[in-house]
Amino acid sequence: MTNLALDLAPGFANAALESQAVFRACMNALARPAHPLPLQTNLAPPAPLTPELAALALALADHEAPIWLDARLQAPAVRAFLTFHTGARLTEDPQEAAFALIADVAACPDLAHFAQGSDEYPDRSTTLLIALERLEPGHDLVFTGPGIKAESSREEAGLVLAPLPSGLPRQLAANHAGFPRGVDLVFTAPGKIAALPRSSKILGADKKVGAA
Repeated sequence: MTNLALDLAPGFANAALESQAVFRACMNALARPAHPLPLQTNLAPPAPLTPELAALALALADHEAPIWLDARLQAPAVRAFLTFHTGARLTEDPQEAAFALIADVAACPDLAHFAQGSDEYPDRSTTLLIALERLEPGHDLVFTGPGIKAESSREEAGLVLAPLPSGLPRQLAANHAGFPRGVDLVFTAPGKIAALPRSSKILGADKKVGAA
């Protein structure tokens, strides 16, 4: 047995219950876009894989869902942890990935580089799982679309995402424009999750929620 196997970090203590809880949190986030929700996990994966990204990967990926990792997550311990606990194959081709794990959002490829699905099979696209430092309601980016309703009852909601790459708003607009094709994005921060499915339309950066 190799030292890497001996040092492999444990997965869920109760795989059935914990994976179901994380799966429900992700589905709730997708059903309520741009609305941060709690995401609790006791996982302690190898750095720089965050507990939230690890929990989502273990709950969502399997042997039929290839995973793409960004450059920051290419550490052997991270690769071993994910392949052992999910059974998923790691791919170097973003077009082949069912899930893409992003620890360095500033270096993330353009969203168009990932699998977009098709009009007939929009589900054959990549879901991006992205780790951030901050994720909270705010006015940095404002969205509208199915499932979105702000506290003011207006059909829009805003998010603060940090760090926020300068090109992300443009990419989100282009991603929505291709609907039903396009990728879905799931953002995480410590203890939090929020999603932006391709059905969410960005209204612009620095637009006040509820402004005329």
